[in-house]
Amino acid sequence: MTQCQPSADLPCLWLLSDARNDAQLEDSLDRLPPGSGFVYRHYNLAPTERAARFEVLAEHARERGHRIVLSGTPAQAQEYGADGIYGATDRIGPPRPGLLRLATAHDAGELAAAERARADGVFLSPVFPTRSHPGGASLGRETFLALARSTTLPVIALGGMTVHRAAALDWPRWAAIDGLTRLPNSA
Repeated sequence: MTQCQPSADLPCLWLLSDARNDAQLEDSLDRLPPGSGFVYRHYNLAPTERAARFEVLAEHARERGHRIVLSGTPAQAQEYGADGIYGATDRIGPPRPGLLRLATAHDAGELAAAERARADGVFLSPVFPTRSHPGGASLGRETFLALARSTTLPVIALGGMTVHRAAALDWPRWAAIDGLTRLPNSA
């Protein structure tokens, strides 16, 4: 697999939270290699519950040296004490000192929008069929690679990713929900 050059800002491996993996998150965070990334989504929770769960998971993640990014607004990310923001280009806002801005993209147009927004990185998805969007279209290996190589932004592969699919894709940065929930120690 292509080797990733992690930086203090942009880890190589990312775990995304979801209602369906919540019960395993602490264990999953423990099993990620130190310095990985964690995207906190938890859209299913009411605002007070969401903030409380974030606090627990962020403390757990920081103990392991992981970066924590919030799906929300830049103001929420700063209020929560997150390292960054995750979302569509129109939600991540302009560059802010000390706030990592990770855009989401699903096609060439959204990838170009992430470039114009000067995002720090972009989650390009879905690479493969995924439980998050059953029956939905996926990019597939060749389309993903063509899009990912067309940008100067660091691209994080997302959607149906597992350790085995990441190796077959031969892309240095990747993320998963289910595919990182039950890892052996230090993926």
